[in-house]
Amino acid sequence: MTVPQPPRQPGLLLRLAAPLQSWGEHSHFTQERDTASFPTKSGVLGLLSCALGRPRGQDNSDLRRLGLTVRIDRPGYVLRDLHTVGGGLAPKDTVRTAKGGNRGENRSTLYGHRLYLADAAFVCALTCPEEAVLDRCADALTTPRWPLYLGRRGCPPEGPVLLESSPDVLGSLLRLPLPARPRTPAAVTLLADRPLGWLPRHPEDTDDGSCPSSEVQDEPVDTASHRRVFRTRRLYRGSWHPPEQLYTNKLGADYLDDLARHLNAANVPSPDSPEAAV
Repeated sequence: MTVPQPPRQPGLLLRLAAPLQSWGEHSHFTQERDTASFPTKSGVLGLLSCALGRPRGQDNSDLRRLGLTVRIDRPGYVLRDLHTVGGGLAPKDTVRTAKGGNRGENRSTLYGHRLYLADAAFVCALTCPEEAVLDRCADALTTPRWPLYLGRRGCPPEGPVLLESSPDVLGSLLRLPLPARPRTPAAVTLLADRPLGWLPRHPEDTDDGSCPSSEVQDEPVDTASHRRVFRTRRLYRGSWHPPEQLYTNKLGADYLDDLARHLNAANVPSPDSPEAAV
């Protein structure tokens, strides 16, 4: 039986991991801020915009051509945090009202909640037929213009975001080592904005990822501060059962060391390759 192979496409591999991250999905300018269970496309493009030094509202039509595939290495768990705004301030410094005034002394403190993903880790494959766009993003992620954060400014990544630039990024995604296998073995979930029919099938899989499983409204159209507009995109969900040897059985710094060794070995030309002969 022929094993399906991912389409060969150039792209970038990004690792999005941190103690906390948050990818807003539904809330807009409210005191209750939610998070999706995975990096949204608007959030990832916002990360790239920070690296490139692009302010909100600047044309990002080149970034919108990027395809996004997310591998959920560690789903993490949702953390709910209470936030207060305006408490303990003089009346003239309290939160402004819609009419342009200030809130009264007895109503100066606003309460809200922020949801975060704690202890989550994702690997994202960005694809694009225009290699100039990929090169520009890779350079920016290596030397970002502005600090990078995962959804909110209080969520910096735990390490370098860019793992590698690859001529076969989806293949690299399936070859990248995973951390220790969970106590209860489970398939690894992949999410993409394109069909995932190229994933190896498993007898337990009920869906091959060739049809969209849902829709998400996270395709940015206009990112200006007060008129953000998002378009709906189809989301394809697939299950992947990695081979046993891909699990490193390590966590934390030990896993990152193994990951670095894998990437270094992958970037060393073989003795018979044209690069080695130069």
